[in-house]
Amino acid sequence: MPTRKLHEKLSDGRDVFYFDDADTTLKAERKPDAREKSLRPEVAEMRLDVLSGEWISVAAHRHARAFLPPASECPLCPSTAAFLSELPDNFDVAVFENRNPSFAQVPGTVDDKNYWVQPTLPLGITKPSIGRCEVVVFSPEHEGSLGSQSSGRIRTILDALADRTDAILRMPGVRTVFPFENRGQEIGVTLQHPHGQIYAYPYVTPTQEKIYASLSRHGNALFQDILEFEQSSERELIRGEHFTAFVPFAARWPIEVTIMPHRHVQNLTQLGEDELVELASIYSRVLRGVDAMYDSPTPYVAGWHQAPMFDGGENFRLYFKLTSPRRAADKLKYLAGSESAMGAFIADFPQETTAARLREVIR
Repeated sequence: MPTRKLHEKLSDGRDVFYFDDADTTLKAERKPDAREKSLRPEVAEMRLDVLSGEWISVAAHRHARAFLPPASECPLCPSTAAFLSELPDNFDVAVFENRNPSFAQVPGTVDDKNYWVQPTLPLGITKPSIGRCEVVVFSPEHEGSLGSQSSGRIRTILDALADRTDAILRMPGVRTVFPFENRGQEIGVTLQHPHGQIYAYPYVTPTQEKIYASLSRHGNALFQDILEFEQSSERELIRGEHFTAFVPFAARWPIEVTIMPHRHVQNLTQLGEDELVELASIYSRVLRGVDAMYDSPTPYVAGWHQAPMFDGGENFRLYFKLTSPRRAADKLKYLAGSESAMGAFIADFPQETTAARLREVIR
């Protein structure tokens, strides 16, 4: 476990949390934010798309966020005398409230579990985008990646994600907490510093809705059945005592990896000490394996899918998924009409081919 968790406030009132490694050399005291107080943006607005039944958040203030700044002006590096960043002092792992959030807490919000539900799909419905957005900074070093961190640091990151999941799930209006990482400029990353994000939504997301539809058709043993099916296949990558990593049978993307716990847990907060130790190792091996497939870093989107807070949420099992559009050293998969318009994916090669290559580089 990390030696310390520290909670401070930034100059505009946003939260910042420091999670120290078990062997940290940092002092407990951290410098205050020396920037002048600034106004925070208005909460974004959600609009209901009645054709799909999905909510779309409109967050125009996000246009003001930093876009590929030079290292000397990186908002995720520790502050210096020459540049005051989002992080006033040095750190091991830091989490702070996003300056330009797509979802945010609204004072006086009542925790209505049906906030997002519109059974008759009326036209022109809007609602405040209640929730939370946080930035998770994996290291004070500007260069590197999550996969390049030590196993101890990855454990600190997992502890931070579990801690924030627990806290955010207790906030009014939050139904889903999704920690994720966008890696690589090809994915659309606007800050090169190793970092991830946590999005908390006021609804069950479209991806989760599809899973619940499958649970209703297959039965509540769905996740366990998938795990056992993949463990008996040539798509299995790593099997530990508590977790298995595999390439899914019907993976959509050229590189796609799932890590699933052997025990039915709903989120990161329910993992025990032995499980977290093993997960830090498997997590690291998967990320390094993905990067070892080619001579340059591979862009990806990766995240921890956790159970939403609603009736039936207990049937959802925690899992990690990484997807990458990289189909060759110098080629990316772009979503064509079938994928982007109809959601009907066409895989570029058999999933077993990807698994064989990943097993080779992981080993």
